Amino acid sequence: MSDSQPRLPNGQFLTERFPVLTYGQTPTVDTADWQFEVWGHGMSDKITWDWDDFNALGSHETVRDMHCVTTWSRYDNKWQGVPIESVWSAIEANLEDDLKPGAVMLHCYGGYTTNLLLDDFLNPDNLFASHHDGQPLTIPHGGPMRFVCHHLYAWKSAKWISGIELLEQDDRGFWERHGYHLRGDPWGEERFSYQE
Repeated sequence: MSDSQPRLPNGQFLTERFPVLTYGQTPTVDTADWQFEVWGHGMSDKITWDWDDFNALGSHETVRDMHCVTTWSRYDNKWQGVPIESVWSAIEANLEDDLKPGAVMLHCYGGYTTNLLLDDFLNPDNLFASHHDGQPLTIPHGGPMRFVCHHLYAWKSAKWISGIELLEQDDRGFWERHGYHLRGDPWGEERFSYQE
C-alpha cells in the first residue's frame, strides 16, 4: 500500500472476525505426511521438501491487513512462517540459466490452484504461514500451511499449499478460470475478469 492509498479499499467493510470461505471439501493434512514440491519452467530438477526441511528454510513474522474479494477486510493479522526469500533462493539454485519464469501457479491439497505474476509472488513480505495471530494455523484457514500474499485479494493467499509450478507466462488458476480477475488488486477493485 502506498501513502496515497486508503487503508480500507473501496467496496470493502471492516470486520474483526476471520471468515472461512472454501469451495469444495476441506482437506486435512498431517504435518507428518505434508510435502511441498517445486517444478516447471526452467527447473533442472524437481525440489521436494517435507515439513521439517521446509520450515528449516527460515522464519518470518509480519503484521498485515487482509482483503477478501467477497468484500470483508480484517486489519492487523499477525502471520508467522517461512519467508518467500528463503524459498526463492532454494528455487533459484535449481533454475537453468536464462530461463527465469514469468509467473507461478500455486498448487494446494484438495486440487485448488491460483496464479501470481513473479513480482507479486516475490513481494518481500510474502510468506508461507504456519501461524496466525500467535496460534498454529487452523485447518479451515489453510493449516498446516498457506501462502500469504497480503497485497492482493485473499483468494491469492492459497490455503493448504502443496507446491509451486513455475510458468513461462501467466495462466489462470481455479477462480481465475471461473471469472475472477487474473491479478486481483484490492485497491484497483480487480474482482472479475471483465475488468482486465
